[in-house]
Amino acid sequence: MAKARLFDLFLFVASAAIAFIPEYPVALDHTYILAMLLYTLFSTFYFQLRIVTRSGNSTIDYAISYTSSFGIFAGPLGTFLFEAVYRFIIYFYKKKTGTADPGEFLDTFYNIGSFTLGGSAAYYLYTALTPLAGRIPFGYWLLFLLVVCVTTLLSSTFLVIAVTLTGDIKTRKEALNLLFRSRSLLDFSKVALTNALLLRLLQMEKWEMLVALFLLNYIVSLSFYSKAQSAQHKYERDKFEQMAYRDFLTGTYNRAYMDKMMKELNQSGEYIGIVVADIDRFKKINDTYNHAVGDRVIIHFAGTLTKHLQEGDILFRSGGEEFTLFLRNKSFRQCQAQIQGILDSFHNQSVTAEFEDRPISVPYSASFGLYYYKADPGQKSSMEKGYVCADQLLLESKKLGRNRLSYRNDLRPQ
Repeated sequence: MAKARLFDLFLFVASAAIAFIPEYPVALDHTYILAMLLYTLFSTFYFQLRIVTRSGNSTIDYAISYTSSFGIFAGPLGTFLFEAVYRFIIYFYKKKTGTADPGEFLDTFYNIGSFTLGGSAAYYLYTALTPLAGRIPFGYWLLFLLVVCVTTLLSSTFLVIAVTLTGDIKTRKEALNLLFRSRSLLDFSKVALTNALLLRLLQMEKWEMLVALFLLNYIVSLSFYSKAQSAQHKYERDKFEQMAYRDFLTGTYNRAYMDKMMKELNQSGEYIGIVVADIDRFKKINDTYNHAVGDRVIIHFAGTLTKHLQEGDILFRSGGEEFTLFLRNKSFRQCQAQIQGILDSFHNQSVTAEFEDRPISVPYSASFGLYYYKADPGQKSSMEKGYVCADQLLLESKKLGRNRLSYRNDLRPQ
């Protein structure tokens, strides 16, 4: 961590040294001051739209940057002054809102140094290549694309070095991933085009158009940010619901979701086959081997049931080795044939597992109970009663010798 902090201070000192080179003074006139105020104001607004990630103990901000255009306009010293003012505004804002990291103060010096060096690189590169760019079509815009690519790569390199020194990344693959993360030609082109337009307006002192461009860019960015946030929230809600309603071991729906679906299907008026299935002599499998082998058998059983699901069918893990299926909108004969197909698939089939450091093959069978009826919206507990009946039919299959299907059709044959 000490090495990382020394690197932060090194960047700051290096940027200050470049900024105060005598042959590149900044003209602290009203044009510079007005430009600095506008850039500071809008950069502070854009700060709210940054993307924040973490790498170990390091916080990484992917914020909108307009350092290229301001660096070319103001030179190294002008960029240094702007970055110092802007970064300390952000520092005090984070301290006030309680969002500052423990090392936020030194992080501020890192940001000043890193972005000042990036802006200075943009200044020197632009100054050196402008005569050449003037000789080719769209040279100005292509030059800005090059400037943005170089400065972005430079700032990313500084970031990789800093995070490496903190020990948060240890391999070359991690470093390359961080160096090129979220970088695309489209991103570079967007930043280059925006900065190129800003510089033109700065050079012509078109302040109203400059403000309009800032506002347009802010509104567009805010729109995309809001949509991204909405998509993220939806993803998190869906993920939470998936975790709440999914069985961790098998990935099938759990008992909580089964209870929820029972309430919904009670009012559906559908023809439903409720099937309760159970692995035969499962306790013997656990006692003979261990629970890890037993889990492999449960996973295999769930996979077999899943393979035989048809459109609209729903599978739940309703107990330890017990599963429940809701077969929807089928005739009784279709439900019966579907379960018989599952039973047939267990013939000469076994599960491969590991026991005492050696592979083993575990054969098993299963028993089923099928209760078929039509959901009646007038009866609140019809699904619950149907489940109890299917469970009783499962017990009947067990008593009759296991590895079979017992059934009851609550309606006339269809």
